[in-house]
Amino acid sequence: MEEKLSATALLADLLNMAEAMLVSGSEITRVEDTITRMGLAYGASHMNVFVITSCIIVTMATPDGQELTQTRRVLVAGGTDFNKLERYNDLSRRCCSGTVDAHHLGAEVKAISDARPSRWSMYLGSVLASGGFAVFFGGSLIDGAVAALFAVLICLLQEKLLPLCMNQLAFNMICSLIVGGLTGICTRALPILHLDKIMIGYIMLLIPGLAMTNAVRNILVGNTISGIMRFTEALLWAAALAIGFMIAMFLTGGAYV
Repeated sequence: MEEKLSATALLADLLNMAEAMLVSGSEITRVEDTITRMGLAYGASHMNVFVITSCIIVTMATPDGQELTQTRRVLVAGGTDFNKLERYNDLSRRCCSGTVDAHHLGAEVKAISDARPSRWSMYLGSVLASGGFAVFFGGSLIDGAVAALFAVLICLLQEKLLPLCMNQLAFNMICSLIVGGLTGICTRALPILHLDKIMIGYIMLLIPGLAMTNAVRNILVGNTISGIMRFTEALLWAAALAIGFMIAMFLTGGAYV
């Protein structure tokens, strides 16, 4: 009985690891391969791992002939955090090399999951990206500065509004409506500004480009179900952004040039 409970606890930790990697932006193939390798490294005789964007199913066969299956429903839309992904990959390599005891795996996964990126680095990166893209696509330095200011607003909305929204789709529409409306008001009050250049700058912070890229990659490597689901999600997120900005343009009367 003790061995069975230990295997059950290990399987739960592996599911935690899989979910953490998935919501951090890892591709499906990497998640399945990582969990399979870790399970075999911890003594499983066989691993069956099935992952899609909203569900994880893992079956682990023990050397004594038992088969344990656990399912995890993934409710978080997820994002992209390469720092966490790098740490999860390092943890998986250490597990496979035998330097991380199975009893400590859960604590290691939780420590990485609970880590929060520097707030200031997120704001600084968003400001530089938004302002830089606005200037790169033909805007003036003033356009870049205004785009950078709106990038700060977007970061605040991601920090305060996103947890209150039911899903990423609703957040994208509300965020684009708020930011697009304020941009329209600013450009009407200050004709020196170019709305299209400013919007091009800060919209880069919201477009799900990496999600769409990973979706195409999943389809190409054979994970068709996951790829189609993520691709559909990315299209819906992008459509929500477009609808929000179109409504904002209509309300502010600036179909703008």
